[in-house]
This record gives sequence, C-alpha cells and structure tokens, in this order.
Amino acid sequence: MSKYINGRKLFLIFNTIGLVLLSLVFLLPVWHVAMGSISDPLKVSAYSGLILKPLGDATLGGYRLVLQNNLIVKSYANTIIYVVSATSIGLVLNILAAYVMSRKDLYFKGIIVFIVTFTMIFNGGLIPTYMLVRKLGMLDTRWSIILPTSVTAYNIIVMRTSFASIPEELYDAAKIDGAGNFRILWQIVVPVSKSIIAVIVLFYAIQHWNSWFNASIYLRNRDLYPLQLTLREIVLLSSENSIVAEADGQDVEIYRPLIKYATIMVSVLPMMAIYPFVQKYFVSGVMIGSVKG
Repeated sequence: MSKYINGRKLFLIFNTIGLVLLSLVFLLPVWHVAMGSISDPLKVSAYSGLILKPLGDATLGGYRLVLQNNLIVKSYANTIIYVVSATSIGLVLNILAAYVMSRKDLYFKGIIVFIVTFTMIFNGGLIPTYMLVRKLGMLDTRWSIILPTSVTAYNIIVMRTSFASIPEELYDAAKIDGAGNFRILWQIVVPVSKSIIAVIVLFYAIQHWNSWFNASIYLRNRDLYPLQLTLREIVLLSSENSIVAEADGQDVEIYRPLIKYATIMVSVLPMMAIYPFVQKYFVSGVMIGSVKG
C-alpha cells in the first residue's frame, strides 16, 4: 500500500509538471501576440523575440486601425453569419441523424451506421466536391461555406452513442402516453442530452470559426470572405496596406507587425470568451458520447 501511495504521489507530481509545461506552451504564443498588439509600433518593428510585456507605452492604435477597416468588419460579420447558420443547421441535422441511428428498431441499422462511419475514412475528395458545389450553383455564395461542412460523421457518431445510453424506460413511458418519435426527441431526448449538445455546438462553432480553406476555393467575392481568410491574407500575403493607409503620414512598415497582432487577437477573442461558459459541459459531454453505459 505504501508503494502504491508513493507511486501515485510521484505520478501526480510529474502529471502536474507536465500539464503546467503544456499550458505554458499553449499560453505563451497567445500572450506574445496579445502583448505585441498593444505595444508601441516603433519598438515592435525593431524587436525580435518573445514579447512578455508591452514594449514602450501601451496603445490600442492597432485595434483602432483594424476595426476601422471595412474589409475586416465585413469579414467579421460574415464569419458570425457562417458560424451561426452552419452550427444551427448542423446541430438540427446531427440530432435527427443521431436519434434515428440510436434506435434499436431501425431497419438496416448496421448498414446505415457503416455508411456513416465509412465517410469518416473515405470521401469524394476536393475536385469532386468542388464540381458538386458548382453544379448546385453555390459557387461564390454563402451556401458554399454553410452547407458542405454543416454535418460531420464524427459528431453524429458521438451524439448517437450518447442517445443510445438513455434508459429505454423513458422511451417506453413516452410511448405509453401516446408520444411519437418527434415528441420523444424534442421533449425527452434533447432535454436530457444538454451536455453532449453543448459539446457538439462547441465543435461546430470552432470548426466554422477557424475555417478558411473552403472559402479560398469557393469564394471570389471579397465581400463574402470570412475573417480567417482575411486574416490569412494579412499575415501571409502582406495585404495590410489598405489598413495602414489610414495611418496619416506614418510609415507603412511600422504598423504591419502591430496590425497582424491586433487582427489575430480580434479573431481569437470571441472563442476564448465563449469557451469558459461551455467548458463545464465539455468533459461530461465527451465522456457520455464516447462510452456507452
């Protein structure tokens, strides 16, 4: 018993140290960008290395330039539209598919589950998907971003496993009271599955908030660009000239690092603000959807 206790203490020590180090690895880049975004632009341009505190006098000039730019404001609004629309559509379809697949009396259940699981490993590929989107007339429209990725097989499987763990007695009691499948789903299954639903919402929201690749393929109209695609152009393609042009009489090169930092922070802050409110559901929701019992 003494060896077991000592071994457990040793494990907890190393586990704590490892988690602290991992937290620092994840936190330092965000902290570096946050401090760089409020630093003096002259000092940021001349500095190389990790920024642990604001360089010079703290300023919000980078945020002012970013938020005054019409392209970024439009991109921000587009991203909110894409996230809300795709998450809402995906959640409804996910719930319907997961409920049907969780029922024991579903005809050809094994075949349907196999087909859905198969798509997690194999898919049509980029070119066939592009051709399908073009044939449906969705190129250069918001639907090309919302519909193709609105449902994922992984989320369906996780939610289906969660629904399957609901006691069968609840279904039987509802059927005795004359409830049909839709009433059972929305009045019984959904209310008792808030944890897994919160997790799926988080998955979809993060997926669509960070998405830029599909937009780069399907969209040509810059007014429809999501924030992440605009951010990519600013960070990688040096397209921030249109933003720094608003800095009257200042050297464009001075403001480029500051604008990159400010734009990155503007893009990550919403997810960082939302996550603490759904984090309490995260662990329990994933475990419910992963282990049947």
